[in-house]
Parts: sequence; structure tokens; C-alpha cells
Amino acid sequence: MAGERLVILGAGESGVGAAYLAKQQGYDVFVSDFGVIADKYKAQLEEWNIRFEEKQHTESEILLAVEVIKSPGIPEKAAIVKALRAKGTPVISEIEFAGRYTKACIIGITGSNGKTTTSSLTYHILKNAGLNVGLAGNIGKSFAYQVATESYDHYVLELSSFMLDDMYKFKVNIAVLLNITPDHLDRYDYKLQNYADSKFRITQNQTATDYFIYCADDAETLKGMEQRTFEAQLLPFSIQKTLPLGAYLNGEELTINTPNNHFEMTITKLALQGKHNIYNSMASGIVSKVLELRNGDIRESMGNFRNVPHRLEHVADIAGIRFINDSKATNVNSTWYALEGMPNEKVVLILGGVDKGNDYNELTSLIKSKVKAIVCMGTENARIHEAFSDDVKTIVNTASAKEAVAAAYKLATKGDTVLLSPACASFDLFKNYEDRGDQFKQAVMEL
Repeated sequence: MAGERLVILGAGESGVGAAYLAKQQGYDVFVSDFGVIADKYKAQLEEWNIRFEEKQHTESEILLAVEVIKSPGIPEKAAIVKALRAKGTPVISEIEFAGRYTKACIIGITGSNGKTTTSSLTYHILKNAGLNVGLAGNIGKSFAYQVATESYDHYVLELSSFMLDDMYKFKVNIAVLLNITPDHLDRYDYKLQNYADSKFRITQNQTATDYFIYCADDAETLKGMEQRTFEAQLLPFSIQKTLPLGAYLNGEELTINTPNNHFEMTITKLALQGKHNIYNSMASGIVSKVLELRNGDIRESMGNFRNVPHRLEHVADIAGIRFINDSKATNVNSTWYALEGMPNEKVVLILGGVDKGNDYNELTSLIKSKVKAIVCMGTENARIHEAFSDDVKTIVNTASAKEAVAAAYKLATKGDTVLLSPACASFDLFKNYEDRGDQFKQAVMEL
């Protein structure tokens, strides 16, 4: 409400966007970041005349808030969050806040793996089909900032579990859950059940006019569904079985049936190849048919889409060695998908970073069959050595992207692939996974 104190914790993309929207709505806005605020965000806050602090959280200022918008990166165990919870102050996400000020149709996409690719592909299809659509969430400009400055009819939102945790009344019209595999368990008391519960929050508040699109081949998703009832219309996708509604494979044909529409496309014509990308394309395709887009437009967009940087991105071929940047693989399952999609059996794999409670056993069979050497890139590599020393003859330690690339180049020979797919978070040596991927690409280009 106008004049009331609204505090934003964290001054990254999402926090600064929320601050702008809150200011626009007449709140007394205060932004607090325990770390250093990036210059570009400081400049924006100053330009908008929004008060802020960095390198501290001043409790006397923050506890005056009627409501607090928290950055997804701040855990519940942070002292300031505990103080707010004790006082009973509502703590919400930027998505929850921004959702109050838009009547757009919301397509929300979550899952342990494939979120960014599926969100980007869905946005690409909708935009090319002529829809007035925005892309936000974990990707692009903040949702709140776009709500404040644009008037989109549709939004494609990439939603992480951390965002979903702080969403209560927000409703997703078309919800997509790609998969549930162990990730971020350090934030969920190391319980997969807690993490799965978080993912299923994407379906909360849905009604009979909404849709829930999910993978019928994913064991954890099916387990979670058995414990819940759904108001929304269910549209599953599978590459293992034929389905009356949803998406499935009919030989080489990707087939989609929604209550009012039918779509087919040969999988060899998809821009995104590999088993995991068939799932991603199915999910995007179902969204497109729910929105009743023309088949020709969907086929064209699915055929000409270019994947996002840092996700299985081809960097260069040097001396017959292929270099692939999959820096976005911040968990074991992402690395599993990357290895599973490698065409040859001679991979030099660059692994390591901040281990979030990883179970490396999932990778053992692929490491045995496809990996000739492992280059560790991180400050703590002991668990990688423990996991794979019996399966891989050569495991070396490095402490920078440049060192890792040089070591991998030395270990690889003509016809091999050097794959950066770390299975870990990046913040031991890098600002984020983009910085890690960019440093890797630069090092490759300097060979």
C-alpha cells in the first residue's frame, strides 16, 4: 500500500526490478544487500531515487517493513530471515510480488534440468508465432521490471525451487514440471522429499481452466503426483509409452494431442537433439498447442531454435579436438545428460566446483564407458577422486579455467571431446556459471 515500508533483500536482477515496481506502486522502498552491489544496479537505484545499503543488513530498518521481498539466493537460515520470521513479517519472492500487478497468461517452467532450454524454446515459439510475450524468472530481465515497464499478454517464467518456496497466492496458468532429480539438497535438509514438495508448488492455486504438463517417465514426479490431487487439466509427455493426451513418440514422429489439437514433427528435424532435448521439445510443443498456435509456426521454430550459451555449447575444434561448454551443468544429473549425449567414447571431462551434496554414483557407468580422463577444476576435489579413481586412469587437479583447458588439451588427442560439465556450483573460483563458461571459452580460444 502507498507509503508503507517494503524491504527488498538482495540487489541483483530480481531485487532491483522488484524495487522499481514497488516504487512505482507508491511504497517506501528500502533495498538491503549483505554483499557488494554491482555498479550497474547501484546506478539504477540511485537514478530511481531508491534508498539502499550494501555489505550489511540493518535490522532496525528492515524490521519496519510490512512485507519483504527476498532474493532466491538467500537461504532461510540467514539471520535476517530468521528475525523476520520471528516477527511474523511476510517474506515473498519477486515473482509473487510482480504477479499482483499483471493479468497476463503465465507459463511457468520448473524442473531440476532443462528449465532454461525449455523456457527459451517456448518463448522462441510463442514470439515467432506473433504472441505479445515476455521471458523472465531465472532468465533475462526481471519479471517485476517487465511488469512495471511492459504490457505483455503472456509471460514465460523459468522458476527455480527457491523462487517457488516464496510463492503463495501466485497462479501459473500453464505449469510445466520437467523432472525431479537431487539438486540443491543443502537447502532442503538433504531430503529429496522437501525439494520435490518445493517443485510441486508450481501447481498451487491452479483451477480447472489451467494446465499441468509433466514427464510421465520421471519416477520422482509420478511419486509426488500420487500424494496430491490436481485441479488443472493434466497433459503428460513420454518417450517410453503412447499417451491418449499429451506428447509421445510414434517411431521417429513426435506426436502431441491436446483436447482440441493435434501436432506431429519428425524428431530428426528438431534443432535440439539428444534424448533430454526431445523431452524439452515435447513440453514446449504441448504449451504451444494449448495456446492453439499453428502447426507450421511451431515446426519452423522448433527447427531453427539456437540453444542458450553455456548449455552444451560448441566452442571450437582445435587440432581435431572438440571443445564443449556445458558450464550450466551445476548438478550431477545435468552432467549425466551431457555425457549421455556425447557421440564418442573419448571424452576428457572437466568436473568440480562447490559440491552441493552430490551423489557421483549416478555417473559411474557413463564415466567408465565414455571418459578417458578427468580434469578437476575447483578448490576441493577430494570427493571426485574418491568417486572415480577406480574407473579413470588419469585424474588431475587444476585451480583455474586456463589451467583446466591447458591440462585437458594435453590429455586429449585428435577425435576426442573436451567437455566442461562441472556437476557443481561455480562460486569457489567464479562469479557464476556464466563467468565460468566465459573463462573456459576464452582459454580455449587462447590455445
